[in-house]
Amino acid sequence: MTEILALLQTIAPLLGKTTLRQVSQVVFGMLVASGRITMLGLSRWTEKGGSYRTIQRLYHTVLPWNAIHWLFFRKRFLQPADEYLIAGDEVVVSKAGKETYGLDRFLSGLQQQVIPGLSFFAFSLVNVREEQSYPLQISQIVKSEAGKAACKTKKEDKQAKKTTEKRKPGRPKGSKNKPKVEVVLSAELLRVQSGLRNLLARVGKYQMPIYWLTFLSISPV
Repeated sequence: MTEILALLQTIAPLLGKTTLRQVSQVVFGMLVASGRITMLGLSRWTEKGGSYRTIQRLYHTVLPWNAIHWLFFRKRFLQPADEYLIAGDEVVVSKAGKETYGLDRFLSGLQQQVIPGLSFFAFSLVNVREEQSYPLQISQIVKSEAGKAACKTKKEDKQAKKTTEKRKPGRPKGSKNKPKVEVVLSAELLRVQSGLRNLLARVGKYQMPIYWLTFLSISPV
């Protein structure tokens, strides 16, 4: 516990004394607990001062997690002379029940099928020399009714397009050039764009080589 408290002093300016003590209990419980991590499980593994109610109060506290991640990374792991890549990925965690916020059906890359669970999108800085990834910004993906309807419509249009008769290859006779239509980003791409801009605004203040990945190409920021 002493070593954990020493590491957490890095983020102490962003947390109150009570919250810092609660975080230290939760971190200790996560490191020693076995199996799936739950609030009840954490309360059984923590030391004195880590009761279930204490952990519940912490989980109901709004914390500046993006600032916490960045401050801890900057103080403990940042090497300004090294090159970094910004990588983004969606992570799906299986979850049973009906009451959890954001619970829905998502495509799991590991299981290669749609499963009930929670989905999170994370941005990380990858140190090229160390080949180490550091998650800095994580947000939960919550499907809205409008988004579900748009996905359903898109799927129906795709199926309808498959059933239509295929036209001959090449440009149809008599067709004319059409003006380029402005690209409209989907709700998912807008969410990714917003998260990337927030991360760049935080990281851009420090002079270090950073690149971001677009499909298979690498573009300098």
